[in-house]
Amino acid sequence: MNTPLPRTGLQLRSKIDRNGQLELSLVSVDVPAPASDEVLIQIQAAPINPSDIGLLFGAADLRALTASGTAALPVVTAPVPAGAMKAMAGRLDQSLPVGNEGAGVVVAAGDSPAAQALLGQTVAALGGAMYSQYRCVKVDQCLALPAGTTAAEGASCFVNPLTALGMVETMRREGHKALVHTAAASNLGQMLNRICQKDGIALVNIVRKPDQAALLRSQGATHVCDTSAPDFMESLTQALVDTGATLAFDAIGGGKLAGQILGAMEAAVNRTASEYSRYGSNVHKQVYIYGGLDTGPTEVVRNFGMAWGMGGWLLFPFLMKAGPATVQALKARVAAELKTTFASHYAREVSLAGALSPSEIAVYGQRATGTKVLINPSL
Repeated sequence: MNTPLPRTGLQLRSKIDRNGQLELSLVSVDVPAPASDEVLIQIQAAPINPSDIGLLFGAADLRALTASGTAALPVVTAPVPAGAMKAMAGRLDQSLPVGNEGAGVVVAAGDSPAAQALLGQTVAALGGAMYSQYRCVKVDQCLALPAGTTAAEGASCFVNPLTALGMVETMRREGHKALVHTAAASNLGQMLNRICQKDGIALVNIVRKPDQAALLRSQGATHVCDTSAPDFMESLTQALVDTGATLAFDAIGGGKLAGQILGAMEAAVNRTASEYSRYGSNVHKQVYIYGGLDTGPTEVVRNFGMAWGMGGWLLFPFLMKAGPATVQALKARVAAELKTTFASHYAREVSLAGALSPSEIAVYGQRATGTKVLINPSL
């Protein structure tokens, strides 16, 4: 690449100080020269995922958000409630870069053959700090995008696709035959729906609104249950009878839903049970909580016997456990089906400065279905 590179570039940072104040800003950072096994990417697209929002805002009260700075270098502040400061202790007074994944063009490369092979190519990368104009990462953190694929099309090819595939892989490894997924009309949920249709896996989709149910049905989903419907529990139980699903992935986290799913699983099993047991069925029922759209307590009414489990599930520990061969196979599938099974859709594209606009934060900060935003640091 013959175009001279700038010495510095902008990077979005999040900081919570000891006085309970969140500050979001754009800071100037050095553009590094890549080491032998590294490449320098000019980032052109980076999604704001729910997993990014936790680091971006922490526990700040966005209702009290204030904006200052300039149009090019905005600064956003918001208070963190005193009761939430204990949970923020590990990050106090640290200026943290944000953005799990992104995509762009490799504009400089180290001298290793693997790095040189990516020079000039459009790649996706996973490695944090992607809300930056330039990002230096190791070659093995990159995925070369198929010819004709834009950065925007490849920006979300790690977190959501690998999470959805990880759910299916977990199902197979733990001996289940079907899945339940909450917040199922999300970008990730739509991917999971397409995977299950393609792979012949029964999937029970749980949504919170009628229009979300209609969206999934229009995409071929067979089992869709709406928590706002008066017959939700009966609908869910019947879907579990029909599918035999005993494994759920819950993006909501707080509230009663995880417990309701376990209760419905037990009721579904008992509809075909040959005899009664006061300890409940011996069929193991599992709910993994992998998100926190509801940050309140998880409420459980134990009406599902003794053969059950509830715990957390995260993508990166799963990938470490799955091993390099499995991870490489999953990545290869994502690359092959990037414009079909794993296609992502965005409500809007914004610049780094635009991402700090109070009006934009008011939208994507809700983490509502259909509000996914793509940051383009090159704008």
